[in-house]
Amino acid sequence: MPHSNDFSIGIDFGTSNTVVAIAGPDGQVEALTFEHGGESLKVYVTALCFWDERHGNGLRTQVEGGPWAIEQFLEGLHAHRFIQSFKTFAASATFKETRIFRERYGFEDLLSAFLRTLVRHGGSRLDWGARNVIIGRPVQFAGYNPNDDLAMQRYRAAFGRLGAEHARYVYEPVGAAFFYAQQLDHDATVLVADFGGGTSDFSVMRFSKAGGVLRAEPLGHAGIGIAGDAFDYRIVDRVVSPRLGKGGLYRSMDKILSIPNHYYANFARWNQLAMMKGSGDLKELRELARTALDPEPLEKFIDIIEYDLGFALYRAVSSAKVALSNREETDFRFEGEGVAIQARITRADFEGWIAEDVQKIAGTVDEALAKAGVKPEQIERVFLTGGTSFVPAIRRLFVERFGESCLTSADQFESIAYGLALIGQTEEPGRWAVAN
Repeated sequence: MPHSNDFSIGIDFGTSNTVVAIAGPDGQVEALTFEHGGESLKVYVTALCFWDERHGNGLRTQVEGGPWAIEQFLEGLHAHRFIQSFKTFAASATFKETRIFRERYGFEDLLSAFLRTLVRHGGSRLDWGARNVIIGRPVQFAGYNPNDDLAMQRYRAAFGRLGAEHARYVYEPVGAAFFYAQQLDHDATVLVADFGGGTSDFSVMRFSKAGGVLRAEPLGHAGIGIAGDAFDYRIVDRVVSPRLGKGGLYRSMDKILSIPNHYYANFARWNQLAMMKGSGDLKELRELARTALDPEPLEKFIDIIEYDLGFALYRAVSSAKVALSNREETDFRFEGEGVAIQARITRADFEGWIAEDVQKIAGTVDEALAKAGVKPEQIERVFLTGGTSFVPAIRRLFVERFGESCLTSADQFESIAYGLALIGQTEEPGRWAVAN
């Protein structure tokens, strides 16, 4: 590889997966690979696993990230805390910290711990002394009433701890646009739709080439905190939660009351589920189970939290969602530690559940076009990236607005990081940076 001052690094820190790309001055770009289990992985799962090991007369907390976090979690040799989708906390002012064994972790502590595991497994090629470090960020952060300034403060604090104080932050769909633009052989106005785990982001870009040099003009951006995890939530809310006590009743003094729904709102969001084990929610659920008219569903809920079954449940829900992209119906199945949930889901049911989400995403696409001053018929190409772009209801949205012939897509995981690294090799990478 070239000297560190000559190459640039692009980092797509995602809700579900993280990808790092390295670009040289010759325009060549490649993903950083991680050797795990005999495989070379270009995707580093955005997950953390903390556990205690005895050292001398005391305990020391250990931490792993990515596929090593999943491996440690599945081995289950120690008491542990498994955390995923924590990017969703970035812009939340209500999330102050979580307790992990004897220590308190804020968002920047979780992110810097995750990044250190990534650096450890990525080797010397991940050099923060690179000429340019370009980090992706959503157009709109996920969560209720997200605070973008707070999120960026936390990003800068975490990356700064690893020596990336000079990093620039660029909208994720702009990174995807730069990756796609390498394929263009003529001037074009392009809509980039980036569907992540926590957010859906859209950018309208005008690309031109003169003398072999790619030029780009950003016309408009918009984003919304609805994406793949929100679609997973709909499956959990309609299929899983009712079988774990949602809608049930409990006795309080001489009254019969409904079990509070807020436990299920937390439960359906994977980042919140990991936190319930370390909060007062678990104690409250045990008390509710003792007074519930039908305690068995709540006991299953408690088992899922106590035995850290959230990851396995997440995979079952995700598998059902993927299956519905290819089939008209599928069987949802989840089993673990005596908890068994089975249900038949049709694509028509699923599309009904996500209809409001799709409508809001469509409104955000319209917002991006309006900000750009561009009509749908003026868009020459639509570049889709991210796993949610394969959901039939989402694809129909773009076909109806822009036509099938306009649509194109690329690797659902790597395109953003590749584009970010390429931005680092432009003459003015700072031009693409977001001010806050």
